[in-house]
Amino acid sequence: MGRRGRRSRLGLLVLATLLACSAAAGANVKPRAIVVLPYDASALGREEQWLGEGVAQLVALGLAQHPAFVQIERARVRAYGQPEVWSEPAVLQAARGVHAEAAVFGRIERRGDDYVILARLLEVKGGGGEVTALDPATAPEGELLARIAALPLGYAKTLRVPLTDAEAARIDRATRPTTSLRAFELYARGMMAMQRGSQEGNEAAVDLLARAIEADPSFVVAQYTLGAVHQALGNRWKAAAQYRASTQLDAAYPEPYKALGDLFLAAPRRLFDQAVEAYNKAIELRPFYADAHVGLGDARAAKGEVDGAITAYQKALVFNPVNPKVHMSLGKIYYAEKGLYYESVNAYKRAIEFDPQLVEARMGLGEVYEEKGLYKEAIEEYKRVLEADDKHTGALYNLALVYEKVDPREAITHWERYIQLASPLQTEKDWVDVARQHLKKLKGQVKD
Repeated sequence: MGRRGRRSRLGLLVLATLLACSAAAGANVKPRAIVVLPYDASALGREEQWLGEGVAQLVALGLAQHPAFVQIERARVRAYGQPEVWSEPAVLQAARGVHAEAAVFGRIERRGDDYVILARLLEVKGGGGEVTALDPATAPEGELLARIAALPLGYAKTLRVPLTDAEAARIDRATRPTTSLRAFELYARGMMAMQRGSQEGNEAAVDLLARAIEADPSFVVAQYTLGAVHQALGNRWKAAAQYRASTQLDAAYPEPYKALGDLFLAAPRRLFDQAVEAYNKAIELRPFYADAHVGLGDARAAKGEVDGAITAYQKALVFNPVNPKVHMSLGKIYYAEKGLYYESVNAYKRAIEFDPQLVEARMGLGEVYEEKGLYKEAIEEYKRVLEADDKHTGALYNLALVYEKVDPREAITHWERYIQLASPLQTEKDWVDVARQHLKKLKGQVKD
């Protein structure tokens, strides 16, 4: 009978490649994992509270331009709470939870007709955190975006990161994606909707981002982000159109090239060569773009190019040592292609350590345990996947298979649950047929 675990056909793994791999640009810069959080805007009127998210977005855009700053995705922070106001204890808890070395946060308020920006930096040290207050910045409404744009350079200085004139100019340019405060407001509101992580939130984000682009058609970041939301909604063609529009507006902006690589890699026609080309373009524009190196590794792996895949993954780890997806990808290669059990388990555990919600890593670890006959451990991992996503059909399928070996009655329960969930899904049709065969056989055995 079938099982759901899928293994890439990568050929032979050359371990020497792991040692010989070297990084190019950014190799002399020690990357620091940071998390950028929304500013506290509770002192503003409700119609202006979007500015808390707006400040965070501009700071994130700026810090992404330098290899010293490894930004941890906001989605990973959700596991540690989503408070209305990020207080110092909440910031410390989130930073420690996601293995960040520092956290960017602050407060924005009004004093008379002016805005006052109170930037803060928390550095995780030992069992606690040390908070540094940057110099307050006061700005009338017409100068607000310009004053916010100065924050990333202030954070770099506070973190004692030396910048060349070219690096400072690149950061400054990135924090000025639009001169229209209205377009920026719509963009920030769109990001807030997108981060809800729901269908409704994504649909609201599409409307807000489209309006931001109407207010400023040259707003490249909004064009790209609209593509990302379309991709999250499953609108591949609309996503691709937005990514291409972004590259036409600014051919030096790497994010849409990386996103196009993701689309090509996931395409039904398996456009691996196009994916490699897109990832390479993103890396050419930003050599320390860790996620693009991960994508390139995945594309090389899909093509059976083991050495190229390992090289890409190792470069990704140089630029982002806390990237859970890289450790997960290495876990797959270690076991599927080389049979390195302990190395695979350690890589998967490392991925889960950095992101406990990364269900793909738990699925991979569960499959390794299952194939080694460690059924108790496999069951534990599949159950944890279902705790994170109770409709994860792959985990239900694999869990039913494992229970067949240790508890047939429990296996029957899980097969029935899987069939109930998967039957309406066209993509699961063949697996449902196999599940029904398992269920019929088990019921006959239990009856006997």
